[in-house]
Amino acid sequence: MTSQVRGVQLARLLGQWHALPGRRRSPDYAALAGAVRGLLADGRLPLGVRLPAERELAEALRISRTTVTAAYRELRESGHLASRRGAGSWTMLPGGHRVASTGLWTPLDDRDMIDLGVAALSAPPQLVPAARAAAEDLPRYLGGAGYHPTGIIELREAVARAYTERGLPTSPEQIMVTSGTQHALDLVLRLAPSPGGAVLVESPTYPNALAALSARRARIATHGLSDEGWDAELLLGSLRQTRPKLAYVIPEFQNPTGHLMAADLRERLVGTAHAAGTDLVVDESFVDLPLDDTTLPPPVAVFDRHSRVISIGGMSKPYWGGLRIGWVRASAPQVQRLAAARVGVDMASPVLDQLVAVHLLTEAPAIVAARRAQLVAQRDALVAALADRLPDWRVRVPSGGVTLWAELDGPISSALARAAEEVGVRLAPGPRFGLDGTLERFLRLPFTLPADELVEAVGRLAAVRYDLDRTSRPQWREPSVIA
Repeated sequence: MTSQVRGVQLARLLGQWHALPGRRRSPDYAALAGAVRGLLADGRLPLGVRLPAERELAEALRISRTTVTAAYRELRESGHLASRRGAGSWTMLPGGHRVASTGLWTPLDDRDMIDLGVAALSAPPQLVPAARAAAEDLPRYLGGAGYHPTGIIELREAVARAYTERGLPTSPEQIMVTSGTQHALDLVLRLAPSPGGAVLVESPTYPNALAALSARRARIATHGLSDEGWDAELLLGSLRQTRPKLAYVIPEFQNPTGHLMAADLRERLVGTAHAAGTDLVVDESFVDLPLDDTTLPPPVAVFDRHSRVISIGGMSKPYWGGLRIGWVRASAPQVQRLAAARVGVDMASPVLDQLVAVHLLTEAPAIVAARRAQLVAQRDALVAALADRLPDWRVRVPSGGVTLWAELDGPISSALARAAEEVGVRLAPGPRFGLDGTLERFLRLPFTLPADELVEAVGRLAAVRYDLDRTSRPQWREPSVIA
């Protein structure tokens, strides 16, 4: 499962490593070692990946081999590199430190708490009328047993029609309705290879996806995202080298970074996955939420000719998380296999909820347009508040989705989350979106709350940010929901 990063690839990740602030007077080898540690801490360089040979990296960076040798030695001494003669050197963290992803936990019911751990909107005003209309439709289904493992035909037709309108011809037989997108992922993983199979995911990525993969005892490899998103050469190279049985990606406004995958990379990704024998699970949770008139590329499955792409999505993000409706789009035979696997899980989704979803989807243009306008205003308010109160934080403004991925002014994400709890702000710290304790310099900030609450939250964060260096006795906290 070990993958290797080539010299030119690592050189591109390192960028201007020798000119980083505060390191200009450091020896070159120390600056290089520090830059590699920074990539590991950010999750852009995965753990367990084999670094290029000293000579190869020296040529790629146009420096002496002696400098690279000294840098590798420093990384071994600090516990960030393990080497074996004749086999190479692998990235690691000191002392085998590891922070595992967790599942769902129930938060305290505190009305004064501003919850930035959950990236989801409140219900739209159309929900209540849709529920009433669904109740009126329900008698049509009461004569049967109520079990529809693949979903009621009306909803499957509506979802299939939405895919077709996006340029991906789809029949209702290719759709399976689930109890949310997370449930869809769980069912897909049940059809995956036996527990312990290799899986490639982005870093950072959705925490509950990591939890689902961990429950299947998957051997997880990561592809680190940069400020610009996916590095095509590194991503496709990881597929070719590790040849995982499964790869999980979020191409539309990636959670948590907000990146949008370009069309050409989508096509190359599908082709490379097929050559590597890898099935792609494409999470489209945010596909309905482009902002600023952003044009969406074609769905990843448009480029699929071999039934290698399984798309999952749902209504939690554009509509309401309390409406547990999701779906899988796959080949008709795959849908039937999923339905067979589902019988041992929950039989079927509630008919009434599906009818509510049908009515909401008929009003999708109006609902989604209002959501987009709401999100743009809230995003801009959050960005402005951060620039005013926390100017040292670096934020890339996403063109869609519901989250900002903030780069902090130090590796303080977990400490900040603990301190913020004391002032009534619940956060999702960076390490929850990765593996092995990395991503401490990052924080996910959703803009799904009203603008005044977001501004208030930033004010509270700014108030506690500069007290983090003070010594205090740690207190244990209950983990909270991250969605």
